[in-house]
Amino acid sequence: MRPALRDTASEAVQARGTQVSTGQLDRRSKRTRRALRDALAAEIEAAGDLSQVTVTAVSDRAGVTRRTFYSHFKDIPDLVNAIEDETIADLRPLVEHLACASLDQLEDAISHFRPCPGSVEILTYFAERPYLRPLLGEGGDPAFSQRVKRMARETVQDRALDGLDVRAIPFFDYYLTFAISAEVGVLERWLATGMEESVPAMARLMTALMFVRPGDLYGKSLEFDVNAICLDMLDMKETDHD
Repeated sequence: MRPALRDTASEAVQARGTQVSTGQLDRRSKRTRRALRDALAAEIEAAGDLSQVTVTAVSDRAGVTRRTFYSHFKDIPDLVNAIEDETIADLRPLVEHLACASLDQLEDAISHFRPCPGSVEILTYFAERPYLRPLLGEGGDPAFSQRVKRMARETVQDRALDGLDVRAIPFFDYYLTFAISAEVGVLERWLATGMEESVPAMARLMTALMFVRPGDLYGKSLEFDVNAICLDMLDMKETDHD
């Protein structure tokens, strides 16, 4: 073999070896990060409060050294932030899909007690990631829930405004806040109680809850005129400014 060809062949073999090594390192790194993620969740449950979780405890439970932990994360808040960032990024397209549901689709879902299109996928995401439950629980990170709500609002707001009755504009901001907070709250309750209901059943329930009227649970439905309330809100604002 000519020298130039030998050199080229040698470089190709070395390159392949480097790719394999890099791939192995990447897989090892992912395994380590998953182990640290799961260990964090277990330590939150054991300690009862995220603020009490230490690098040593998480490292020991994950079966790695503190040095290995610090090669991936600066501290516990950095690990928490990485998990939350990944979750928010994963959830955004799922929420976008949910927001695309039309009123006709929602009406059909309610009429037949079916889940809103996209809701099963969101609940499945959480059901398949048990490490998220402690972070969203009472001993977890309170800011995580707020981040989820903020992402949901940013994602659905423009879609929700499409076709909105102009008379409802004064009502809209508070309604959207109420709706998102309610749905995230129900999600957190489902996770906290061990997901006793199946994903499909919970998706149907959460869809129905958004349309429960005051009094429905007590055998006395209370009817009210939303547009009239919106007009009253406008009148109150004008009166307050006078």
